[in-house]
Amino acid sequence: MDSADVAETATIGDGSSVWHLAQVREEARVGENCVIGRGAYVGTGVTMGDNCKLQNYALVYEPAELEDGVFVGPAAVFTNDHYPRSISPDGSLKRAEDWEPVGVTCRTGASIGARAVCIAPVTIGRWAMVAAGSVVTRDVPDFALVAGVPARRIRWVGRAGVPLQNAGNGAWTCPETDDRFRQSGDTLIEETQ
Repeated sequence: MDSADVAETATIGDGSSVWHLAQVREEARVGENCVIGRGAYVGTGVTMGDNCKLQNYALVYEPAELEDGVFVGPAAVFTNDHYPRSISPDGSLKRAEDWEPVGVTCRTGASIGARAVCIAPVTIGRWAMVAAGSVVTRDVPDFALVAGVPARRIRWVGRAGVPLQNAGNGAWTCPETDDRFRQSGDTLIEETQ
């Protein structure tokens, strides 16, 4: 779109679209068939895999990394600073070289709900889901559904995003795909068929 601000050094993959008022900063790499919604922000050097969706006004600050198929809901925020301050202890304005950016990593198929905040550094596991409005302060395991402030695991979900059914003895099944899983402690392992 003409009203989007895409840096000349950003890379946008084939089939991807960047909507009105979105900003894609320098050295950002956006994969193929991605959608960057109205007013979304993709920070300097952020990487996005193929088939990702950033909904309207999502803010993804560097050095975030999104693998293939990641969904980021409207107005979600990925932070990037351990100790955010506008000024140094001496009162001088902080500059880019005055802090060390830390990022959020989203593994394949992860989904982040509307207005969720992910406090870097955290990793959102494969096919995990973060409920709308949650605040993520620690890593999220693969296939976990987390919710709340701070976010805690409340269920397991499969690739289809629906809650898994407990089949007993640490076994779980997806009612939509019939995929099978085995729980070991706080980890869910997908069984091969």
